[in-house]
Amino acid sequence: MKRDNRPWQTLTPAALRWDQPDARGNACPYSSTFGDVYYSRDDGIEESRYVFLQGNRVQERLRHHPRRHFCIAETGFGTGLNFLLSWQLWRDQPGPRPGLHYIAIEKHPLSRQDLARALSPWPALKPLADHLLQGYPGLVPGQHRLLLDKGRVILDLWWHDVNEALPDLAGRDEELVDAWYLDGFAPAVNESMWRLDMLHAMAILSLPEATFATFTAAGQVRRDLAAAGFRVERAPGYGRKRECLRGVLQQRPGPAADPVTPWDLPRARQPAPETVLVVGGGLAGCTAAAALARRGLRVRLLERASLAGEGSGNDQGILYTRLSHRHSVLTDFAVQSFCFAAQYYGALFERGLLVDGDDGELCGSFHPSGDARELAAMSTLLQPVPELAQVLDAPGANDVLGITQAQGGYWFPASGWLRPKSVCRELIAATNIEVTEYCGQVSLQRIEGGWAAKASGDTLAMAPCAVIATGTGTTALASLEWLPLQAIRGQTTQLQSSPNLGELQSALCHEGYIAPARRGTHCIGATFDLHDGERNLRPRDHRRNLAALAAAVPSWRSDLEALDPERLDGRVGFRCASPDYLPLAGPVPDRDAFLRDYAPLRKNAKQILQTRGKYMTGLYVTVGHGSRGLSSTPLAAELLASQICGEPPPLSRELARALSPARFIIRDLGRNKL
Repeated sequence: MKRDNRPWQTLTPAALRWDQPDARGNACPYSSTFGDVYYSRDDGIEESRYVFLQGNRVQERLRHHPRRHFCIAETGFGTGLNFLLSWQLWRDQPGPRPGLHYIAIEKHPLSRQDLARALSPWPALKPLADHLLQGYPGLVPGQHRLLLDKGRVILDLWWHDVNEALPDLAGRDEELVDAWYLDGFAPAVNESMWRLDMLHAMAILSLPEATFATFTAAGQVRRDLAAAGFRVERAPGYGRKRECLRGVLQQRPGPAADPVTPWDLPRARQPAPETVLVVGGGLAGCTAAAALARRGLRVRLLERASLAGEGSGNDQGILYTRLSHRHSVLTDFAVQSFCFAAQYYGALFERGLLVDGDDGELCGSFHPSGDARELAAMSTLLQPVPELAQVLDAPGANDVLGITQAQGGYWFPASGWLRPKSVCRELIAATNIEVTEYCGQVSLQRIEGGWAAKASGDTLAMAPCAVIATGTGTTALASLEWLPLQAIRGQTTQLQSSPNLGELQSALCHEGYIAPARRGTHCIGATFDLHDGERNLRPRDHRRNLAALAAAVPSWRSDLEALDPERLDGRVGFRCASPDYLPLAGPVPDRDAFLRDYAPLRKNAKQILQTRGKYMTGLYVTVGHGSRGLSSTPLAAELLASQICGEPPPLSRELARALSPARFIIRDLGRNKL
């Protein structure tokens, strides 16, 4: 699903009519495009339960499932009714029960308003529907992960054509899905969703004994499912339908030749471990530990000093993203990770784990821009997704900020500020996470069956799997000196609030940033200095932070210029960044094997080698998050957890490749630099 340099635009929503009521008189959504209803007018809930839940024996299988999670995939999401009924059924099962992982692929999602209307006839589903609507990504393109029921239920919404999404998922050649809901519109009106190659991709994604169920009984669908490797049986249809189809995978087909060199796919698959070491206690390490612990793994987290004491140590940080009128891996990951992070932190506030005003506040953020032409173009593009971002003129900016702005810019209503140390403390509070701070310098050594963490000659912990999240200290671990990581010095300045500064009601991101005060103090900054290792505070850098803020808010200039930089407090930290400004999240490659296996790329970087990558068994990294760690680390942690636990990924293969640490070896080989 390569989208680089294509125009960025929101999705085309489902075109609906509401003029055909169901049996109870409720308006029933009808697709103007495909000329069909989204669910039975007789009884939509009972039809879905009969065709999909009973057809796949979901209740029985949840009770006796041998793995940590049960995965359902749906071709089409529509009104979300099938998902909500599956979630409701999962909730009704006695414990212990597996987690529920649900993947839905939809090219034309309903708008949030239409989704709410479509689900309104069923009050019994309202509590679950409200949670779905709260996290619903609307018309923002891409892949969206929702964590529900404290993360025990994962909903992956792939807003793509099924002819793109299924081959992308199947291209990893992993067995992921336990049950299929084939719920696209009828083959007669939506033929592309039922193509043989799509059913073939579905079979590749299936676990042994995976089942499927569908409302259709079309002969061609039956024959194509059989050709893809499924045993197909007819069953009585629901209501007025005479028959429907059900079946089980008999023989998983082999994958087709990979359209790209599969260096990103590990040559050997490892079983999910019971225990994991995480080295590094900043945002990257704590989000990774939390993601693994939610899946039932035991985690041992080791931190050289105190939690969130290095790059994650500022008193306030801003949750923000970048926008562009064109797709790129940088823009797409930035937007998708921001959307996920906003929901992620919002859930922590909602559950009372973070306290508004002390641990942070999702009060929105404004980003001024002087590019009038770009703002005009983006204003049109963003109109269908006001929950993501809006273009405001100067008066509109004044309204959301509470202070005077001279120009317009971007308003991100789901954004805000957070105290990283508070976030980290809450994330590692799970009972199956054991934390050791002040370990000193930790080293990792390969041992039989896994990895050992050592400090001062003593073995601190051992596990079959280890995650490195040590920021700028990563290159000293496990022979990772080849990673092209950069340390970027940043100095923040602490300002006591004042009547003028106290008027600020949202975060302001200019050349620096400022947020509403925490405990009477604003954290502003931060400077951005590459190749600068000075750890002491410098008055001249306080002066730079003050000057940047004065330029952004001229009405504060006299107050800011009256401050003595020699007397101001602050903090120096070092961001860990990569040359392409994307984080590194994924398994660690065996560099020598990569240099040997992909040596032909030196002569022809575009050739496709059908050779999978050799990776260090059980070793992963999540580093290089730069100044966007609040936004990028939660989704990077989900990517790592999916790789470690053998779960469906939260990102397209293109984006996962873009984050892979091995990308730098492949790039340098293609440029003949290695």
